[in-house]
Amino acid sequence: MIQYVHMFSEGDRDQKDLLGGKGANLAEMVKLGLPVPPGFTITTDACRAYLSEGQVPPEVRVEVTQRLRDVEDLIGRQLGDYEEPLLLSVRSGAKFSMPGMMDTVLNVGLNDDSVEALARFASDERFAWDSYRRLIQMFGKTVLDIDGELFSAIMDRAEEAAGARTEVGLDAEDLKQVVAEFKELVLKETGSPFPQTPRKQVDMAIEAVFRSWNTERARLYRRRERIPDDLGTAVNVQAMVFGNLGETSGTGVCFTRDPSSGHSGVYGDYLPNAQGEDVVAGIRNTLALADLEGRDETVYRELRTAMRRLETHYRDLCDIEFTVERGKLWMLQTRVGKRTAGAAFRVATQLVDEDLITMDEALERVNGEQLTQLLFPQFDRDADRTLVAVGMGASPGAAVGEVVFDNASAEARKAEGASVILVRRETSPDDLPGMIAAAGVLTARGGKTSHAAVVARGMGKCAVVGAEDLKVDVTAKEIRVGEHVVRQGDTLAIDGKTGEVFLGDVHVVDSPVMTYISEGIEAGEAAAEDSETKELVQAVHRLLTHADSRRRLRVRANADTGEDAQRARDRGAEGIGLCRTEHQFLGERRQQIERVVLAETDEERETALAELLPAQTQDFVSLLTAMDGLPTTIRLIDPPLHEFLPDLTDLTVKVALAEERGESGPEVDRARELRDAVRSMHEANPMLGLRGVRLGLKIPELFELQIRAIAEAVVRLRKDGKDPQPEIMVPLIGSNRELVIVRDQAERIIAEVAEANGESMDLPIGCMIELPRAALTANRIAQTAEFFSFGTNDLTQTTWGFSRDDVETAFFPRYLENGVLTISPFETLDALGVGELVRIGVEKGRSTQPDLKAGICGEHGGDPESIHFFHNAGLDYVSCSPFRVPVARLEAGRAVALTESGSSI
Repeated sequence: MIQYVHMFSEGDRDQKDLLGGKGANLAEMVKLGLPVPPGFTITTDACRAYLSEGQVPPEVRVEVTQRLRDVEDLIGRQLGDYEEPLLLSVRSGAKFSMPGMMDTVLNVGLNDDSVEALARFASDERFAWDSYRRLIQMFGKTVLDIDGELFSAIMDRAEEAAGARTEVGLDAEDLKQVVAEFKELVLKETGSPFPQTPRKQVDMAIEAVFRSWNTERARLYRRRERIPDDLGTAVNVQAMVFGNLGETSGTGVCFTRDPSSGHSGVYGDYLPNAQGEDVVAGIRNTLALADLEGRDETVYRELRTAMRRLETHYRDLCDIEFTVERGKLWMLQTRVGKRTAGAAFRVATQLVDEDLITMDEALERVNGEQLTQLLFPQFDRDADRTLVAVGMGASPGAAVGEVVFDNASAEARKAEGASVILVRRETSPDDLPGMIAAAGVLTARGGKTSHAAVVARGMGKCAVVGAEDLKVDVTAKEIRVGEHVVRQGDTLAIDGKTGEVFLGDVHVVDSPVMTYISEGIEAGEAAAEDSETKELVQAVHRLLTHADSRRRLRVRANADTGEDAQRARDRGAEGIGLCRTEHQFLGERRQQIERVVLAETDEERETALAELLPAQTQDFVSLLTAMDGLPTTIRLIDPPLHEFLPDLTDLTVKVALAEERGESGPEVDRARELRDAVRSMHEANPMLGLRGVRLGLKIPELFELQIRAIAEAVVRLRKDGKDPQPEIMVPLIGSNRELVIVRDQAERIIAEVAEANGESMDLPIGCMIELPRAALTANRIAQTAEFFSFGTNDLTQTTWGFSRDDVETAFFPRYLENGVLTISPFETLDALGVGELVRIGVEKGRSTQPDLKAGICGEHGGDPESIHFFHNAGLDYVSCSPFRVPVARLEAGRAVALTESGSSI
């Protein structure tokens, strides 16, 4: 039989699939002998059964009863007892941390009778009634689905009537009145009184956790983080310990290192006389963790010992929740902490220097997405700026955008292309959609461990929290700060490192990390404005250098001009994997290609081509000069033909108007001829029509022009003492015979140029694999091709039958919502479909030619997950945009480290 419920003492941290992340880590802390309140975990198996059957398995109730009695025995109190009542917390706990899941419910088990017993037990009537109002408020919002603002409004009125700034100023009588009003609210909103049976409260809370797996917030977060929908969540039920039993009690959240900077030290927030949710909610501004030492030195030392022990055990930055109950320390949760991108690199290298992890393990601790964040521009410190407030920099970055105050506005403006800053007094899980849409988050309340700070760090969003000078009026949709009034739609700029908030736009400059990538370590260090940033540049350098030493995949860039190629080389590119020559014919040259395509006689075509040859040769001279000594793959022209022809509708209208007005003459005759010529070449689906090798076979002079230009560029550069290494790539091959024809043509032209210049020239000729048939017949194509380059953009289009330019707005959003897709296959490679064609192409190609060089030049070449696939598929290189070259270098090194350790991305 399946065991659905496990005591904490029965598990360990390796059982996250079964116990969820929170439950597994609680079990691990128990194994370590840390002071953990007793409790049990209801497994993800139970959740999956609930989601499948629509009800909690009956065995769960029986096992919960058994485990509840174990907890009662361990702590010496009983649920619902009228003398010394046991109270419980009920928390969700999926394998992965998910801000969209159900909030914690504290003090489960209290009712109208046991609240009096709790007051006697604690010798504190105010504490008991405060605990009861918290239960009703949390239970009402998270279990009964009552709007949380209705509870908050009652609390606000009570504070105002008592003349209190926060709920701490309410006495026992005030709280009794709040409880009465809360109970009336529950009855009004649900039609039933607040449940008085402790066990019913437990069962309802457990089922609410299971339900929360499929809330819109949870689904939204899973889609964003690409977490599978079928994992389910565990439920953790734990004996309550109380941080709100007076000034010798309190609650806090701490990190073994600063999650913003990565520095070792004492980092966290502490609230005396409070429960855990007060810290996370950010409703009350906290004390620094170091202040606990002055309040209770013994507890502080115990906590520091536990922090060190956990970091040593997990060998990583740990995020810890704890409660102090009348001078006794209790550990409530630990996990490997979320951190900023900068902290990730610093912590990884610090742990290497402390001999806690190896350099390969350090590579596993960082990723390309984090490196990308460090490459983004930052505010220019010398720019003119209007500072209006300073809060805590909770998640670094520079964000500029329109001020919005709610999810709907954030999502609407983001959909319209605007950058937005979500402003709240404090955030809650309900704000997750707005946080996802926003470029940055700004709150007036909260600390570095508040909900806004933790979630923003996890998503890599810029965040400033605890900007107390901001008077945020969500109803009026405005912020007042000093003499300034900022309304919805106005622009703010926030600095997530310094915590500064500026009016209007602020000029940005390259980050020191980008300076390092482009100009070297000395330039990067010189660009750092402080020692912390200098440490970051050094950490990135160490890890990127190690990744370069470990990776098997080479990294090239997609570049069409000498300038782009040089930029890519500066960032570490080891060649060009794709030069899209059709881009060289845009602008002024477009009409010249039009003349080639529409030429009616050989003489007209030859004249047009002769005009293009010098310019095309210079294009390749520039490109090959920038990539001197490195392989440079030049794709022969591959446009949908309509891109180089006049618009048929425009021509048709022009001719019709001329005929209507009775106009005649050479201009009208030419327009009519153009219309007829373009109409004869018109295609219903140009992306699958006359393009690529098909255009080269229909108008062979186009390919001849380019091949001759490449060969002449090689001759010119060799005479200058350079080492050009072009590779000629034929696009859209579907049949080996197509490649044979083009190769024969190319070899003839190359030989002509070589002979004319007294040179010996043997240029590699290969093809793109971007059609399913090419992948499936790669063994035949490899008889002729000297290399393969998988064009995964078109291979995705032709495999799925998707037109990228159309489907991403037409129906992709719905596909993502209903789970047909978890991410666009144009962003991350579809490993099951398109990826399988890549594997087949590599395997079949090398069955004919064992040393066949194979690479990839689609947008997937810069995507971290896709890079790991290409490593495992045995490709030789990836090619990506110049900006993403450093990311590809890092991920190619990580692929080796992760593969050898048996881990996954």
